[in-house]
Amino acid sequence: MAFAPGDVVTLKSGGHSMTVVSVGDDDIDCLWIGDDGELFRQSIPAIALSVIELTDSDDEDEAEEEEEEGEEAEEAADEEEEEE
Repeated sequence: MAFAPGDVVTLKSGGHSMTVVSVGDDDIDCLWIGDDGELFRQSIPAIALSVIELTDSDDEDEAEEEEEEGEEAEEAADEEEEEE
């Protein structure tokens, strides 16, 4: 399977969605955000990955989730300011 920078992939065994940043002969460099918001970058054998086909509804769902996370972060910041 051919991978290209910008593809969204996942391990065939499951896990986080990852973005392809570069493609080597046998390995694919991927970026993803961990559960605690950390940014990870790892070279993964191509044989272990599969491309996730995003649809328009997937893009909308992701945008809604990002908006909700942003609102939650703003509320937490407001609460911290009120406590001070």
